[in-house]
Amino acid sequence: MGGAERHIGVAERRARLAVRHRLAGPARAAGPEEVADSLVALHGSDPATVHLAVGARLADPAKTVPETERALYTDRTLVRMHGMRHTVFVFPADLTAVVHASTGLTVAARERAALLKDMATAGAPDAAWLAEVETSALAALARRGQATAAELAADEPRLREQFAYAAGRSYEGVHTVSTRLLRVLGVEGKVVRGRPLGSWTSSQFRWAVAPEHPETDPAEARAVLLNRWLATCGPATEGDLQWWTGWRVTEVRRTLAAVGARPVSLDDGTTGYVAADDLAPVVAPPEPWAALLPGLDPTAMAWRQRDWYLAPELRPPLFDRSGNVGPTVWWNGRVVGGWAQRADREIVWRFLDPGVRRDAEEAVADAAARLRGWLGTTKVTPRFRTPLERELSG
Repeated sequence: MGGAERHIGVAERRARLAVRHRLAGPARAAGPEEVADSLVALHGSDPATVHLAVGARLADPAKTVPETERALYTDRTLVRMHGMRHTVFVFPADLTAVVHASTGLTVAARERAALLKDMATAGAPDAAWLAEVETSALAALARRGQATAAELAADEPRLREQFAYAAGRSYEGVHTVSTRLLRVLGVEGKVVRGRPLGSWTSSQFRWAVAPEHPETDPAEARAVLLNRWLATCGPATEGDLQWWTGWRVTEVRRTLAAVGARPVSLDDGTTGYVAADDLAPVVAPPEPWAALLPGLDPTAMAWRQRDWYLAPELRPPLFDRSGNVGPTVWWNGRVVGGWAQRADREIVWRFLDPGVRRDAEEAVADAAARLRGWLGTTKVTPRFRTPLERELSG
């Protein structure tokens, strides 16, 4: 793809992040649709992450809960579904077909094959039986509009069928058809996550039939997704792109060439890529800003190579053993600490970077007050807990 056409240093990358991820004050969004569109995808494995990520970026954070719920469950302008790397995300509705074709099809085929193999190994009913159950369950879901797995099993009792998994191994167990089948249907783009059971922090949810979308050519879909992501997160390395999308390196390189991505040099000596029309420098860095971002926030998790915004020595207290980031404190485009919510609902934080200045303390205190204000009496505990979050929360 040729040599680097210009250099993009750490300072410019942090300035891009501040504006394009809507974290600097003037760049904040009017609604959750703007946030999701700017970030391409919001991590949805932890339901609270979606709301917390939106709230950190809204000009008026008091609108966070009602507006996010409107977008997710009333207008359906945002859709919570399986996406890259078999992870649950929240996407703008116009990206559902793109995500399904570019990342979901390959994973879906693998997931269905694994389910059929596990059932056959356990002596459970065959593929024809499963197809009947699937058709019946989808029809029941369409009638109900939204339903839990238990409600669907009341309509289609065969969903309660159980089978042994990994017999004789240390992780052996018993799986229920409903659990595995609904997961497969989610990856296949046939069902999506619906309203939670309880408040917006609940990890229990209903299922809904996925919105209809046109079939899209996988290569074309990869080009659309990569272009959208580069506009938000460029410059990014091949490693960043492969990690975020879950594609093979050959697919990454082919798609970079297809969209005409432009190579740039980075401060660590590696090559990054930006969208074809994105070589112009950022006009001016934003004013100093601070943010309290939740665990699994898309900004903290967007890149595989993170040294330009997260010092390696800060990682152990901020990540769990599986590589999930916890709540982070940001100052001018870099992670400087972590935060948590105590049982009394107060927001507490700790700087891990000894070089943080006094003005950062004031800005972080303001960000904490904003967060505490819109959370009100709600208590949020991250699904993936990290050492510093556990310590601070008490």
